This record gives sequence, structure tokens and C-alpha cells, in this order.
Amino acid sequence: MTTTPVAPTPVGNADDDCPDGGVGGRSAGGSSSGDAPPGRLALAGLLIVAGVLHFVVPRFYEQIVPRWAGNARFHVMWSGAAEVVSGLLLLVPPTRRAGAWLALVTLVLVYPANVQMAIDTGRPKDLMGVAVWLRLPLQLPMWRAAWRHTR
Repeated sequence: MTTTPVAPTPVGNADDDCPDGGVGGRSAGGSSSGDAPPGRLALAGLLIVAGVLHFVVPRFYEQIVPRWAGNARFHVMWSGAAEVVSGLLLLVPPTRRAGAWLALVTLVLVYPANVQMAIDTGRPKDLMGVAVWLRLPLQLPMWRAAWRHTR
């Protein structure tokens, strides 16, 4: 009986991995079946949901567009569309890098709205006020997650 040599099967898909693990990489609990890593799926899902909400409840988002930015409705619509598109692109391995770049640029460009929301909230008086201010530094891990998928 002869046996045919079988090449080892790589675990996962190199296109889905991020070089430094963690969000989007093969960390504990990561996928080993070649599916998208949980970090990339989480970022994509967050972007898609947030983007859709721009169209479902636009007035909420219009309120936080900085006044100096001009037409609030325009900014809510383009940022919502950019979030949905970037999330969808992140889901597909061949377009994940483009999606990550779009996500990163969009997240940086909408950061002033997070600052405006905090300014409008003023000094935190309750848990919601604290949460609004905590959103500011918590944007940085999202930028980092998007950056990891650009590589």
C-alpha cells in the first residue's frame, strides 16, 4: 500500500491575520478555521450598526456635529455611509485592507463630533455624562483596531 504525501495544512488564512495579534489577530479565542478573526468581525459589525443608525436616527447624530463643520445632515449621511461601507469591506478578506483604511479615516474625521458631544454634555453629573467623556479616549483602541487591519 502506498501513501501519498500530504502537505501540512496551514491554520487560518494569512490574509485574515494581523501581525501583532489582539484585535483581529490570532489571540486567545481567535478563529483557526480561516474565518475572519473575531476582532475584525466585531469592528465590522460595530461600524455597520453605527452607520445604519446614522440613517435611522439622524437627528441624534446631527446634534453632535460641531457647528463649525456646517451642514450637519450632510456630515451625518456621508459618515454613516462610510461606516457601513467600511464595515462591509472589512468582512471580505480581499477588501479588508481598503475597509480598514476607510474605517480609520472615517473614525478620525468623526472624532470632533465625539468632542462636541462631550463639550455639550459639560461636567459629568451622572453615569451618562461620564460615559460621554469616556468615549473620547476609547476611540483610540478603535483607531488601533482599524490600523491593524490595514497591514
